[in-house]
Amino acid sequence: MSAQLGLFATSSTAPDAVELVGEQDIVILNLSGGKDGLRAAAIARDAALEAGVEDRLWTVHASLGPMEWPACTVDGVRYPSVGELAAEHSRLLGVPADRHLELRRSRSGVPYDLLTFIADRGDWPWLGRARFCTGDWKTKLIYGAFSQAVRDFKKAHGRPARVLNVLGLRADESPDRRKRPPLIRTTDNSHRIVDEWLPAHAESTASVKEWTDSGGWPHHWAYDSTPGADDWLGSSRCSCSACVFSNRRDLLLAVRRRPRLAALYAEVEYVRGVPFNPNTSMAALIEEAARPGAPDPGVVLDDDTPDFDALLVAVRAALAHPPKRQPRPGTGPGTLLPPGAGCDGCSLAGQQGLFAETADG
Repeated sequence: MSAQLGLFATSSTAPDAVELVGEQDIVILNLSGGKDGLRAAAIARDAALEAGVEDRLWTVHASLGPMEWPACTVDGVRYPSVGELAAEHSRLLGVPADRHLELRRSRSGVPYDLLTFIADRGDWPWLGRARFCTGDWKTKLIYGAFSQAVRDFKKAHGRPARVLNVLGLRADESPDRRKRPPLIRTTDNSHRIVDEWLPAHAESTASVKEWTDSGGWPHHWAYDSTPGADDWLGSSRCSCSACVFSNRRDLLLAVRRRPRLAALYAEVEYVRGVPFNPNTSMAALIEEAARPGAPDPGVVLDDDTPDFDALLVAVRAALAHPPKRQPRPGTGPGTLLPPGAGCDGCSLAGQQGLFAETADG
């Protein structure tokens, strides 16, 4: 099968897509709970149905724990977390429940979340190194979950397992993603041959939203101005609530929707001396989000959950020790969280004056 750019049409029944999927022993559909992963998964699912290999489909959600958009309840209606929605997307795609995996990193049997890892390291994914938030915390985690399956396949068939890793990355999202080929071989060894496929790579944001709405597929509440509005006027991205690679409006919206999480980010960047984003700090975003004209959050989450409390304890325990990596000089703007401003009981209104007084350092 050729891996040339532009080989695949976006139609779920394109002959090349059917051929590609039909050649695989394992097809992994990555579901984040977002619209793009669902669109890509649906294209691959349709190709698998046409090829008669739907029994080779697996869906996977690599969870980042409390950093992802959680569930919320508004006016008595509960709206799911991204992990819960990923499981629902899998069900609607027709994948049996025993072939849907939700994976989360742990250490000594206890969840080990990305923000704790960042606090341990002393830096953030943007610092010119490999994007560990996707590589180590998603791709490697997923490949590890299938290690036994590919070993068993090699033992039974005497050849490496052919694995198709289906992702919802699109060219519209960023210049880097625009450069990524829609099909590329990422692994070729004695146990597995892995091809990465981006079946929705050429689709526009508008077309993915239209497909989602016209097909009656549920989308996550974070995309809307307020849960249940179904207007796509909320965050433009899904998964991590406050991603270092998000646009400024999305970050301001995340700060207003999850002030306790934002304050914990700011605490990490203050203690480690490195802002979470190359163009701004979380402390500066908290200050800006408290001003008139900031995006209306539509909903404010208290994050009063055992999972978030465990994250808070773990992050502060990590911050009590020296970082494993020394911060680089001049790694970003200087507006960081002032001493003593933890995230317990924080509120944007209460912090507005605090940050205004300490904006220089």
